[in-house]
Amino acid sequence: MAPPDAGMRTEYPFVLPRGFVDEHGQVHREGVMRLATARDELTTQTDPRVRQNPAYLTVLLLERTVTKLGTLAGVDTFVIENLFASDLAFLQDLYRRINQDGHTEAAVGCPSCGHQFAVDIAGDAKGGS
Repeated sequence: MAPPDAGMRTEYPFVLPRGFVDEHGQVHREGVMRLATARDELTTQTDPRVRQNPAYLTVLLLERTVTKLGTLAGVDTFVIENLFASDLAFLQDLYRRINQDGHTEAAVGCPSCGHQFAVDIAGDAKGGS
């Protein structure tokens, strides 16, 4: 049997700007988000909480697709609901980038010299600058 296509990336490591603070005061910043499936998108839209408050769709989608956050045993709605606003915005942008754009890179330019380059906004690049 042939090995899976090594080019298909389905998980994206990230580092939250602030991090989730658990009940013991420990901060969890490093995590992993997976690509969303059609089921993720469809089942969350029919959830009664989304019917009452359409903005809750974001919480449910992130709960399903953020598979790891620090040393937490799991990521549930409590965790997503208790993220700082900047971390929630970061994850919403990451979700959009990997599920619509297919990558976590953003094109940027140096304000001094104008050199154009890509930056991985997920923060998972190891070493170097």
